[in-house]
Amino acid sequence: MAKSLDGKVVIVTGAGRGIGREIALLAAREGAKVVVNDPGVAADGSGTDAAPAEQVVEEIKKQGGTAVANFESVAEAVPASKIVKQAVDTYGRVDGVVNNAGILRDAIFHRMSIDAFEQVIKVHLMGSFYVSHAAARFFREQESGAFVHFTSTSGLIGNFGQANYAAAKLGIVGLSKSIALDMQRFNVRSNCVSPFAWTRMIGTIPTETEEEKARVARLQQMGPEKIAPLVAYLLSDAAKDVNGQIFASRMNEIFLMGQSRPLRSVHRDGGWTCETIAEHGMPALKGSFYALDRSADVFSWDAV
Repeated sequence: MAKSLDGKVVIVTGAGRGIGREIALLAAREGAKVVVNDPGVAADGSGTDAAPAEQVVEEIKKQGGTAVANFESVAEAVPASKIVKQAVDTYGRVDGVVNNAGILRDAIFHRMSIDAFEQVIKVHLMGSFYVSHAAARFFREQESGAFVHFTSTSGLIGNFGQANYAAAKLGIVGLSKSIALDMQRFNVRSNCVSPFAWTRMIGTIPTETEEEKARVARLQQMGPEKIAPLVAYLLSDAAKDVNGQIFASRMNEIFLMGQSRPLRSVHRDGGWTCETIAEHGMPALKGSFYALDRSADVFSWDAV
């Protein structure tokens, strides 16, 4: 059988460990030439280490695949653009971008530092923009290409202590949809994946209460290799009609996530005042209010 990514050049950011590593390995097995990007930072974004990316490249080569390591940061525009440049300089083109790189700096909102908020936004949201923007010119010229951006139920649904991460991840949804709308005329696709998997970043989740310990124990059963097939599919030509969507992947489950649409409306002839909104408007809408759920409240059953 033909491999699904034969002849394609794929960039995977944050590919030295966890989900990114598994995506890079599977993309290579499916025939892609892979740019394995990872500066080797710690979970909070500190430090650098070339070993993770180099080890993934070595593993790909041992399996008969083709890959090159890249150590640039996605958090600044010029270094991020060099990731795409290396792909084109090395392999002559770029066909897919997986925006997976990320860091965590969790804190309850009133205690979150400005630096913690800004750094997470820079890596996740700005990083996704910088790499995508650099690749978009090549996608437009060749009239083909696929983006896969990583979002999270922390943004799609909600979670404690992650205002920076949630804001970035929900921003990525808007970025992906805009790319899909703007670039569909050039046969360029852009989709989001929200992963459930035990990774180094998830390992930073607090385990102070019995509920938190039980949640982490469930997450530890979900390997990052379960996420990679959906991403490889979205990069492939088999997904040519899949664009602007949000998926979640958990063990053997794939979910199509909702996107914001009107739930209920109310109108009043002559317009509204503060008093009539309080007396009529809000009571009419209140039945459709969302509860203050967290991701764990919505995905409350064990993974299949």
